[in-house]
Amino acid sequence: MDAAVIVFPGSNCDRDIKVALAQSMGKEPHMVWHRDADFPKVDLIVLPGGFSYGDYLRCGAMAAHSPAMREVVARAGKGTRVLAICNGFQIATEAGLLPGALMRNAHLQYVCSDVNLRIETNQTEFMAKYRPGQVVRIPVGHADGNYQADEATLDRLEGEGLVALRYCDPNGTISSAANPNGAARNIAGVYNDERNVLGLMPHPERLSDAALGGTDGRLMIDSLVEALS
Repeated sequence: MDAAVIVFPGSNCDRDIKVALAQSMGKEPHMVWHRDADFPKVDLIVLPGGFSYGDYLRCGAMAAHSPAMREVVARAGKGTRVLAICNGFQIATEAGLLPGALMRNAHLQYVCSDVNLRIETNQTEFMAKYRPGQVVRIPVGHADGNYQADEATLDRLEGEGLVALRYCDPNGTISSAANPNGAARNIAGVYNDERNVLGLMPHPERLSDAALGGTDGRLMIDSLVEALS
């Protein structure tokens, strides 16, 4: 399996996901600067967390129009898998890879903490090593993670099994108290229609090694490596 991490000015989790990918793949991914649309053919593209372009204008809005992103959109349309984490999720929605938008957190404060997440489906290459309904612990760190979409879109995502993760309590119960940012229906991550693009606000790379306090996030990366190798 070959992977590429797109690096934007303001990315700050690119090295984290590079280390996590190398740990699972046994080799390092390509690190692709945002101006470089001519990067090697890969099985997986990762849009990392951070603050691309300093979050000016709107989170992810400027990065979505970079040369590398135009290539990412083209490759995703042909089936290449894309994992969009935190700021990467924001970029993916701005680029039209995923429905909906990421708004300012409902409490208007930055949130940085571990959260509990319920796996809604494992019928994708991203989640094969999890169990449906399994509760995992993965950190978040964002000011604009409040996922919103119109009711028709939310109903469609629910009905077609495109909701990947939801914020929950340790028992898997979905509640407003377990929602760190006000996201509609406690949604923490969604797929595109073809299920080859996953956007999520939690950072699996931040909990991918026992030395970091847990390995719940590594299962996502291992799922992809096993499926695409």
